[in-house]
Amino acid sequence: MFNFNVIFLVGPQGSGKGTQGKLLAEKLGFFYWDMGSILRELIKNGGPLQEKIAASNQGTLLSDELITEIIKENLNVNQLDPGVIFDGVPRRLIQAKFLVQFLKDQKKDKMVTIFLDLGHEDSINRLSLRAQKEKRADDTPEKIVFRLSQYKEAIKPTLEYLKKETKFIDIDGTPSIEEVSKSINTALGI
Repeated sequence: MFNFNVIFLVGPQGSGKGTQGKLLAEKLGFFYWDMGSILRELIKNGGPLQEKIAASNQGTLLSDELITEIIKENLNVNQLDPGVIFDGVPRRLIQAKFLVQFLKDQKKDKMVTIFLDLGHEDSINRLSLRAQKEKRADDTPEKIVFRLSQYKEAIKPTLEYLKKETKFIDIDGTPSIEEVSKSINTALGI
């Protein structure tokens, strides 16, 4: 039986977090926090955060301080009801600790982490395909490999922490969208 109010979608780039997050948010009526979209919106809108993001975004992961500042300034507590799905955050341990404590302070403590597992080659292939379709500047072959190596290095301690602090569900991200969605729904009891 489903009884969560926070879902962390974690996995390498190209694992389908965005697709699965949107499907889950629609099904559950949860707010969908997509870090990538929020960053693109902040860059487009200008202001002090735009300058900080642009200054530190040279293809590397943004600093933990900047990520937590963005969350504090942009996550409205009203968006937490009835629940929230996080995609693209947390990527590092400091972000995970901050988010878990922030959510507990808001009485949102029924947390589950869905880890969409996808191999390195599959990630590269999916991101390359996406780059061709969407003409995304951040998906050049060099940037893809660099981002995946950053992700791999940062995610291990984050996953260990989330395994302790949340219910942890490991899902194979290689099958079709429909099959992955069905696996997630079954694991969550919805």
